[in-house]
Amino acid sequence: MKSVMPFRGVPSPLRRALVRETLSGRTWSSIDDWEHVVATLWDGAHYREERYLALDIAAHRTARPFQTLDRMPLYDHFVVTGAWWDHVDTVAGTLIEPLLAAHREDLTPTMRAWSVDADLWRRRTSIICQLHANAATDTGLLAETIVANLTDRDFFIRKAIGWALRQYARTDPGWVREFVAAHERAMSGLSRREALKHLG
Repeated sequence: MKSVMPFRGVPSPLRRALVRETLSGRTWSSIDDWEHVVATLWDGAHYREERYLALDIAAHRTARPFQTLDRMPLYDHFVVTGAWWDHVDTVAGTLIEPLLAAHREDLTPTMRAWSVDADLWRRRTSIICQLHANAATDTGLLAETIVANLTDRDFFIRKAIGWALRQYARTDPGWVREFVAAHERAMSGLSRREALKHLG
């Protein structure tokens, strides 16, 4: 893990157990109370686990009532300031993806805009924001976010493209094969190998 922020060395299972114990039976007094705790942990973090903890609390079941489109500025802040795959992938998969599923019409334009944003972590998020959607995947959005980034030479973008396609291949392998064939010249070898990894 390349990171300028040091680690304390707390294992993930122990950290998650501490979150469960701490939040067991807790009721947040307000959205502002919850968001203040999460944002303070994130912005004041000196160790990487403190940011992991902020994301654990953000995604905790006690925060489900707060998961609305109004949270997107906070989650965008996490993506841009987190600026590494461990933080960004967690935000994309546990915070933004459920919002996209619940508010597809409202949030799809944002993901389209992020796919061509100057910030590579917003672009990565736009590509992997449907990893668990399965049959509910918006293939139009998936294709658009990937095509917008096919010529990008960044490893994390190329890996994201392959990962998103590989995951959707579990649902519709034919679609993925056709997509890869149609864009093979522009697609990096890494993206192609990842996309077709389990398709033989």
